[in-house]
Amino acid sequence: MTWTILVLVLAIALFLFGGMMLKQNGKNPSMGVVLAKKSIKLVAIILIAGSVCRLFVPYYLTSVNPAILQEMVSGMQEQQNAEKNKAVRQYVRSKMDVMIADAPIWGNVDAKKTIFLWSDYSCPYCRRVHNELARVMADRDDVRVVLKNFSIHGPLSDAPAKAVIAAKLQSNEKAAALDKLLMNRDYYTQDDMKDQSKLADKVHANVMKLAKEAGLDVAQLEKDMKGEVVARELENVRDLAQRFEISGTPYLIIGEQAFPGAIPYNQIIDALK
Repeated sequence: MTWTILVLVLAIALFLFGGMMLKQNGKNPSMGVVLAKKSIKLVAIILIAGSVCRLFVPYYLTSVNPAILQEMVSGMQEQQNAEKNKAVRQYVRSKMDVMIADAPIWGNVDAKKTIFLWSDYSCPYCRRVHNELARVMADRDDVRVVLKNFSIHGPLSDAPAKAVIAAKLQSNEKAAALDKLLMNRDYYTQDDMKDQSKLADKVHANVMKLAKEAGLDVAQLEKDMKGEVVARELENVRDLAQRFEISGTPYLIIGEQAFPGAIPYNQIIDALK
């Protein structure tokens, strides 16, 4: 701002007095002097106009018409979303099989419409969108949800994410049952949080209790959680999160559109159309 004001002052001075700096012989200046004076005035006018615009535009945007800024931000976000959706669309079309290969699937495995869900079992917003998706699944038999268990919060996330992925090896139905229990039950307590050194073990034990309730072979589940399939799927989840710039949960890809955040039932239904 200070430099803009300084340039404005100098430009006005140049406009008013710039011609005086040129030497001229007699009362009739040469053509070169006339052109030089006009050039100085033109430069001064350009500098004045630029400085005035630079000073006035921020005032106009912040004080006179701030709605323009909101429109600009919205426009930029729409453009970014359009570019991201284009990248998502291209990848999903070409790599659908890879994205699904080791992931648990909720609903009809052969459904025509697919929702990819990045979620974390310790995320309250994920629980909210899980309930919205449950409503969708209850109303539609042409939709499947591919669970991409994003382990973000360390000990609170690791065991449940691995358990649900490993549960798919016993059946998608049992994986979905465990997923539902984890999303609707408290699988750790505030007392568990007090001793961080034992938190992972306590969460693991609590998850195994829910796995047994879901009808899973817990001994086999324990083995599979340490196996190649689970490791490969967790790597796939992380790689896709990086590709799609997913920094938090929940995050949904519905058809070929990306939706960060816990979107409501109606928005999910509209996206499926």
